[in-house]
Formats: sequence, structure tokens, C-alpha cells
Amino acid sequence: MIIIGHPWIKSSRFCKVFSIDDIKKSNADEIVLLEPLVDSHTYAAYCQENNITFAVVSNTLDDALFANALGAKYIICEEDDALMIQPIAQEYLFDARLLVLIHSEKEISKIARGGVDGVIFAEAIC
Repeated sequence: MIIIGHPWIKSSRFCKVFSIDDIKKSNADEIVLLEPLVDSHTYAAYCQENNITFAVVSNTLDDALFANALGAKYIICEEDDALMIQPIAQEYLFDARLLVLIHSEKEISKIARGGVDGVIFAEAIC
């Protein structure tokens, strides 16, 4: 299971961006965070063309399918959405990893039992 943002585990920061300029200004060790895909698909294509690691916030299966096709490394969603998307991601062998946004360490085992790829603590997002 992937655990991002826990103080015991070194991980990259995810930084929200709202323009191509923001993407260009991001640090190499940060993961660009796009949301929602309907408004940021051109940024996703830019990241893909320029080999920039990015994540997408997704609230629907369609968004997750498109995010994976556009080359997202991570797809971040709420638990209920993740539980619905994860079996499909496994069936189609997504390259992207599904993460559930969490606020407490207590949520990790619950997400793990659901078979989701991983979790991201809210503190890992700037």
C-alpha cells in the first residue's frame, strides 16, 4: 500500500496548479496536482508531453479513465469513489495509482481492507 504524507515516510509533496505557468514554476521534486479534469485536461496533456509527473483529483469513473489515459501517476478520490474505481483500474491494468485523501492515520487500515492502492494525507498537498 502506498502511504503519502505520513511523517514516518518520506514522500513528494503534491502542489495544486491552475495554469501552465504554475506547472513551469513547480519544483522538480513536487507532483503537479490538477483538479478537476474537465477544467485541466489541457494541463494534463502538457504534463504528459513534457514528462512532468502529475496527479488528478477524480470524482467519477470517467475522469479516472481519462486521467489514466492522459498519463497521470496518481488519481486522488474520496473513499466511496475509490472503492468503485479500484476494481476497474485493476481489470484494465491502470498505470495510475488510486489514492484516497485521508485526514487521520486511523483511516489507513480501513482503506487497505478495501483494496485501494494507497492513501494521501491532506498535509501532503500544498
